[in-house]
Amino acid sequence: MLKVEDLTVSVQDKIILKDFSLEVEDGEIVALMGPNGIGKSTICKVLMGDPNYHIEKGKITYNSEDLLNMDVVTRSRKGIYLVNQNPIEIPGVSNADMLRSALECRTGEHVNFFEFNKEITAICKKLNIPASFIHRGINEDMSGGEKKKNELLHLYVLKPKLILLDELDSGLDVDSLRELSLSLKEYMGSDISILIITHHISILEYLKPNRVNILSDGKIIKSGDYSLATLVEKNGFRSISVSEEEDNE
Repeated sequence: MLKVEDLTVSVQDKIILKDFSLEVEDGEIVALMGPNGIGKSTICKVLMGDPNYHIEKGKITYNSEDLLNMDVVTRSRKGIYLVNQNPIEIPGVSNADMLRSALECRTGEHVNFFEFNKEITAICKKLNIPASFIHRGINEDMSGGEKKKNELLHLYVLKPKLILLDELDSGLDVDSLRELSLSLKEYMGSDISILIITHHISILEYLKPNRVNILSDGKIIKSGDYSLATLVEKNGFRSISVSEEEDNE
């Protein structure tokens, strides 16, 4: 599905990622871990086409297509979806209006109002989200947990194939994290993939990743299974960096 090769990225002439490589296969859950401020979220920005992030070199392919040649709208239409750490508020634009417009933009076909309303109401019930969310402004006057639930509502309606979770666990209490994680797990299928960006193990306890990658100095320094995340939780990221340096001596 997704393949990132030898990617070097800069922001305001500062290198954030250097020779960064990552693969996410169909049906996989892959985690990218690292301490705060190390540039984990940069890969999400690059994958979504944020113009503030300059590609110095490297290649990204998505389903064998050159992702870097696609604009943001095309990437979205191809099924890439980002759940932001801090979803923005858009007062005056309801969830229903935005989602209907997004579906019509993606398919090029008119969305039947009554069928759409029936579907989105059923999704709210499934996700244990108040039906009132349907006609509320996007993330308007919502708590951190409500915003994340609202993003999940969007996800279930738009049906993306590659989901980028940029620190979904940030600002969530234990119950909200569990509920959101289990809903994502239920959404998973053989053609659905998730890339989890996080700095601790909480979300990984629910969404057991196929592979865990540790980011340091702009690139992945170690990969492993879920046990690598538990090692980080026990000993910290510094222990991984130190062991890698010793291995290279």
